[in-house]
Amino acid sequence: MRSPVNQAIVLLVAANLLASFSDVSLKILNGEVPTFQYVFIRQLLSVIMLLPFWLALPREKRHQGCCKIAFWRAQLILMGSACAMIAITFLPLATANAMFYVGPLLMLPLSVLLLKETPPRSKVIATSIGFAGVLVVLRPEHFHWAAIAGLGSALSMGLGNILIRKLPQEQHLVSTLFWTGVMTLPLSLALAVPQWADIEWRHVGWIMAINLFVLGYHALVVIGYKKAAAGQIALAEYSGLVFVTAFGVMWFDEIPDLLTLAGILLIVVPMMPVNWKRLLKGKRSRAITEP
Repeated sequence: MRSPVNQAIVLLVAANLLASFSDVSLKILNGEVPTFQYVFIRQLLSVIMLLPFWLALPREKRHQGCCKIAFWRAQLILMGSACAMIAITFLPLATANAMFYVGPLLMLPLSVLLLKETPPRSKVIATSIGFAGVLVVLRPEHFHWAAIAGLGSALSMGLGNILIRKLPQEQHLVSTLFWTGVMTLPLSLALAVPQWADIEWRHVGWIMAINLFVLGYHALVVIGYKKAAAGQIALAEYSGLVFVTAFGVMWFDEIPDLLTLAGILLIVVPMMPVNWKRLLKGKRSRAITEP
């Protein structure tokens, strides 16, 4: 029988495969839907999909997610989604996703500034290496203005994750997601109206597919992290970068060069939940004992 850890890893890999399909669907849209119109339609569909689950909650839990922190997270999600669309539309999938992985890197300086936390030296070193990787990926001869949007999405993600820590532990997930979606609608509609365009049903279909892929991702992640400790399985989260790189090569003829791959590794590897010191010591000791 498969262990809970192996089951959780399979679930996380499947979750990241769905997230990669979401990015591919957004790539296929190819900017044919104006950015904030896309965000508004996506968030509206999310609210409609969550409404039955929200109504099924006990009355006292329905308003738990309606708070100032949720409001500001909603605006960050709005801007992050818009930036992500721009980055995926104009950048190779691998490069865009490398920018999204900057989000966890930004959480360290943001936690110092906003939460007054004191990070360990190892985290500071890992973050510095990651930012060096960003500079390699965004070297001047390969720089594209959409990379700024990718960094904007990462910044929104980092700030949003910081705000999650301030949400009450007892707050119901469905209520949080529902109210976050509702709170994105007014501003996204206001920003969408000036550039509102006629779109086809296939566009709505792709936006719905993106929502379903993202919903499936979150569901599998929740189930996976309930089966095993985060430190045992979080490495599987990085399978998403492998998937989008492969899909970019297969479907969009996006072949990253070696320097770009090196930069991506510099971003991702230091964040992996691996005890590198113990791993290197283990390899060194085996090398000494082997004849």
